[in-house]
Amino acid sequence: MTTFDDIRPYNDDEIRPTIDRLLSDKECIDALTRFRFPKLPEFFLPLATPFVKNYVAKQSAHINNVNDLQMLAKNYMQQMVDKTVSGMHISGVENLSDGKPHLFISNHRDIAMDPALVNWALYTNGHDTLRIAIGNNLLTKPYVSDLMRANKSFIVNRSATAPREKLKAAKHLSAYIHHSITEEQSNIWIAQREGRAKDGIDRTNSAVIGMLGLSKPKKVSLADYINELNIVPVSISYEYDPCDEAKGKELYSHKVEGKYEKDEHEDASSIAQGITGFKGDVHIHFGETLQGDYQSTDEVVGEIDDAIIRNYHLHPSNIVAYRLLHGNSDNDPYIPPDCHASALLSHQQKFEKRMAKIDSRWREEVISMYAGPLISQHMLDQKNESSH
Repeated sequence: MTTFDDIRPYNDDEIRPTIDRLLSDKECIDALTRFRFPKLPEFFLPLATPFVKNYVAKQSAHINNVNDLQMLAKNYMQQMVDKTVSGMHISGVENLSDGKPHLFISNHRDIAMDPALVNWALYTNGHDTLRIAIGNNLLTKPYVSDLMRANKSFIVNRSATAPREKLKAAKHLSAYIHHSITEEQSNIWIAQREGRAKDGIDRTNSAVIGMLGLSKPKKVSLADYINELNIVPVSISYEYDPCDEAKGKELYSHKVEGKYEKDEHEDASSIAQGITGFKGDVHIHFGETLQGDYQSTDEVVGEIDDAIIRNYHLHPSNIVAYRLLHGNSDNDPYIPPDCHASALLSHQQKFEKRMAKIDSRWREEVISMYAGPLISQHMLDQKNESSH
């Protein structure tokens, strides 16, 4: 037993027993069958599951450690990128220190794909893969927890409700992240906020940064503690969001009814849609490692926010959405000069065709979501101008 056994990823010696456990879990095999054959009528499910089980058993026969499993996951990741991403762009890799672990904090648009694509970007550029934070609200079944922890995920306890239990869980998580980076030299990924930015506005939740400091010894300054975590802000931008309509529907419900009732299987559906849905061009940018004389967590939050917004790659979909909301002036200083009317025409037609398929009740919410990153960059420019 070690201090972090309840939340840490599985070790090498736990991988084979976990695979065997998953292969004998009927619920797991049923879920994999539905994922592999989403249009299969329920009647045929019992006929298909033995074939899926045999296929998975063959694919995983050689897996005896974490690296074996990640190499298998890499193959599936490549297939997913080939099928659903029209262009994969990675920048800022030169900002990463070779041999030094980092805490990657990214904006949050997709439950599974955000960390998966950051992981992919690191792996394809010769860096160690990540330990990935995942909320226990997503681990609704034991087999889901097994799958995630076998693939280097660690658990964030979001089910604690009493203040004392919440604080205890946050301190435990803080200590684990610090231990992973400073003692085990492992890269970590966490999102800048709990829950995806469904409105397209990327803002760091101060509680996330506050959590990081909970395990800080009293004699260590906040600046020194933050600096040794080697925080790297990461900007992830998707040309198209596979879950855009679902997000728009939720935003509309909040606006009209003041609440939104989440379906029991909605998170699982969002994960599947995010993985299999078309994303268009995807851009990942690694910012510069945070190093500063921070006097408060708010200063850290501000620096992360500015970096994520500044380095966010605008797609034509963002610019078209902004123009639909704010007019078509070619003189707007917040539209890049190479993205004016003539250059945008084909993109606009594609975007409007996509929007036409979305329920008219929440179409404006979806368009606003796509315009959000450009508006955020506009506001950041204004803030920088006023401070000079």
